[in-house]
Amino acid sequence: MSNNTEALSNRKLKVSEMAENLIGSEIIKLAGEIRDKIAKGDNVYNFTIGDFDPAIFPIPVELRDHIIACYMEGLTNYPVANGNPELRKQISRLINRTTGVDYSADEILVAGGARPVIYAIFQALLDPGDKVVFPVPSWNNNHYTHLSHAVQVMLPTLPENNFLPTADELRPHLRGASLLALCSPLNPTGTSFKKDQLEAICDLVIEENALRGADEKPLYLMYDQIYNLLTFGGTQHFHPVQLRPEIRPYTLYVDGISKSLASTGVRVGWAFGPERIIEKMKSILGHVGAWSPRPEQIATGRYLANDTQVDTYLAWINSEVEQRLTGFYNGIVSLKNEGFSVDAIAPQAAIYLTVKIDLVGKVKEDGTAINSVEDTTAYILNEAKMGIVPFSAFGSSKEEPWYRISVGTASLQDVAQSIVSLRSALAKLK
Repeated sequence: MSNNTEALSNRKLKVSEMAENLIGSEIIKLAGEIRDKIAKGDNVYNFTIGDFDPAIFPIPVELRDHIIACYMEGLTNYPVANGNPELRKQISRLINRTTGVDYSADEILVAGGARPVIYAIFQALLDPGDKVVFPVPSWNNNHYTHLSHAVQVMLPTLPENNFLPTADELRPHLRGASLLALCSPLNPTGTSFKKDQLEAICDLVIEENALRGADEKPLYLMYDQIYNLLTFGGTQHFHPVQLRPEIRPYTLYVDGISKSLASTGVRVGWAFGPERIIEKMKSILGHVGAWSPRPEQIATGRYLANDTQVDTYLAWINSEVEQRLTGFYNGIVSLKNEGFSVDAIAPQAAIYLTVKIDLVGKVKEDGTAINSVEDTTAYILNEAKMGIVPFSAFGSSKEEPWYRISVGTASLQDVAQSIVSLRSALAKLK
């Protein structure tokens, strides 16, 4: 190697400030550590990733068959930039069927899952330095704000409010903000806004926009409802425009089949909202090339056209997910009643359970103390063989002793056995 080549290889190559300071996914990092343990022969219950094991939660068989048929029919060229027309028509019908609100096909944008849609919302609405308000814990709002060169305002939430923001908590932060990013049902907590809670927040957005001049950028609301068809018991999902029609000009929805149809790898997501903004988002994603594959789009449209098969699958997956969440919840409550330092919020929606495991100050068998949430996470992984995600991975304080358990890869046997394993690990502590 020449001296010049060696000097170049040793030099730190400059990249953009955005790229240099972009934080990787804490969840993917933890999941990678768990995969390494499994590869080395460890038996680990991996409840970290918000994904599904297809052996436990297969996609609808009719959807699978439609996808195969579309490839066999040779429908493999470029898709329409804003999404297959028939799919957008079926999404429009689904929105009306589940909410009673009408959105036309022209107000809908299809993309390769919900992530590109969220990226496009941030890019279409925000200028560098704009303020984005979002509660924590929440999924990836900090990263999308960073990618947009915007300013993040992270609002810590409380367990007594199911980790959802209240109107009173949000009110001081909305003046001058460009975007309020909300998710319900919420990732990571699996909790959902009640009607009066969401109405009060919608009223804040409407009031704030009434104060702004005609030339001022509005305060927009991004409402991520990717889990809205996965609700349990008495939980009811509410939509901002359904509750307050006046908020429609300012509201962008995020949705898709990734979670409700266990189709994370099929990559069909969509946004709906004001047509002017949807058009701008379409242009952004067109340059990025973040389209959903055409066969999957056409197949999804064909699948959604049959309400009976959609409702049958949703009833099945809701039942299966609820059984697992309830099993975990009952197990954690049992441990709490035995005197262990754990707690949980009863299941409401999504594929997540919120659990509290507060081990700071406990002493392990080897005489060393657990001094932090990070130590707790490591102990639960190494001793209980459970991989779960601390809320710090979702923007909460590193001292917050709350965790997300994801059940999309869990069998009912896994649920029962992991509670036994957790009990054994907790019993070793003094």
